[in-house]
Amino acid sequence: MRLTDFTDFGLRALMRLAGDPERVFTTDELARELKISRHHLTKIVGGLARGGFVSTQRGAGGGFRLARPAQSITIGAVVRALEDRQTLVECFRTDGGCCSLTPKCRLKSKLKAAEDAFLRELDKTALSECAVPSRRAAA
Repeated sequence: MRLTDFTDFGLRALMRLAGDPERVFTTDELARELKISRHHLTKIVGGLARGGFVSTQRGAGGGFRLARPAQSITIGAVVRALEDRQTLVECFRTDGGCCSLTPKCRLKSKLKAAEDAFLRELDKTALSECAVPSRRAAA
């Protein structure tokens, strides 16, 4: 299984937010801390907000924070939300893809079972278990 960079960075952002759950983060400061582009993080935060994981506030004093307690967010739910347009293999696409083996394929069901097991395992982990506090708090 391989997650997209979008999901990887989204998980990192959430882990950091979970480390300081009362704090409001700005895109600039978190992008610097995570060493990713501000533009990319802005898109990620939008995806996290659409998924109900973060709440955002515009304007002076604005930023984003967890929308609900970290213990109520599972890693599996985040991966499902952020990987919603990605499929493990072409034949999992909603249009079925264009694999000529699809009518006789005996691998598809095995891949689906593996994907389901992967997500079930991630469902067992709450974001709170992966929280990353600020370096200042850890020192």
